[in-house]
Amino acid sequence: MGEDGPAAVRVWPSILAADLADLAGAARAVEEAADGLHVDMMDGRFVPNLTVGPPVLAHLRRHTRLALEAHLMVEEPEALLEPLQRAGAQRVVVHAEACRHLQRVLSRVRALGMQAGVALNPATPVEWLTWVADDLDAVLVMTVNPGFGGQRPIPAAFDKVARVRAWARAAGRSDLAVAVDGGIDGEWAVRAVRAGATDLVAGTAVFGEPSPAQAVARLREAAGKADRPVPGRA
Repeated sequence: MGEDGPAAVRVWPSILAADLADLAGAARAVEEAADGLHVDMMDGRFVPNLTVGPPVLAHLRRHTRLALEAHLMVEEPEALLEPLQRAGAQRVVVHAEACRHLQRVLSRVRALGMQAGVALNPATPVEWLTWVADDLDAVLVMTVNPGFGGQRPIPAAFDKVARVRAWARAAGRSDLAVAVDGGIDGEWAVRAVRAGATDLVAGTAVFGEPSPAQAVARLREAAGKADRPVPGRA
């Protein structure tokens, strides 16, 4: 993407869609194809579902060299930061809507040696990012309402990706990773990259296929064919 971001789109398979009884196998299946693994942590409060926590990420860490990204769909995410650091997470993404003191949480993530990301639900304004621009490494735009896998993306969310990219440029943060999460397949990957996404989180489109590695390759190929945003334009 030239001056506006990295040239290659990164793909993060989401283990929410994998066989949770064989996460080591899921990691091995995408080891050579993916850029990292996306680990959705849900508490049954912030979202209706309940999934895994830091102990599972710690066990997963033993079975893969891939970067591990913890996506905290939880209330009071600050309580999980130290356990995630000990478990081996490289990036922690918290929801803006769940943090009473967002800047403090992001600063703590970075102080622990991890990258800090903020996730925005479909109805959350991009302007919420303004006050934490200097504390971010990534922005995750939710293209579905979080809590369940296999949902169809909300089309308007892709306009939001473009607004996040424009905001990052205006804030002098064109280096930010801009990710999309929710129902991403080849078709939606093209739309996301056209809007300015640099990272794709995909669950069912990867682990719902006979060969997850080939599915990652297809997503990357689709993203590579997308028309890219012109640097300097929204």
